[in-house]
Amino acid sequence: MLSIKRIIILAIGLIGFFLTIGYYRFELDRIASINAAIAKSEAELEKKREIVRIYREKAAFYKTKEGIEHLAREQYNLVGDNERVFLLVSPDENKIFSDE
Repeated sequence: MLSIKRIIILAIGLIGFFLTIGYYRFELDRIASINAAIAKSEAELEKKREIVRIYREKAAFYKTKEGIEHLAREQYNLVGDNERVFLLVSPDENKIFSDE
């Protein structure tokens, strides 16, 4: 038969073992959640890097003469020196511009 001393030592050992296993499992879950957060942050960082790359390309384009001309045409409806502007009017809108 086991003595009380051995039973207490065995019980304390088992409790310590299960506490260690529980804590180890907790740490593994924590590591998994940290790895998931890192992966999510890296994906977001890659998206932001792509946006920055696109903006840098646009900035480099708009520093050129062609880029400035494109911006002037697109946003300010300006034309170049050797360009013509044609105004297309439908027959219904023609009444607006006539002298009647």
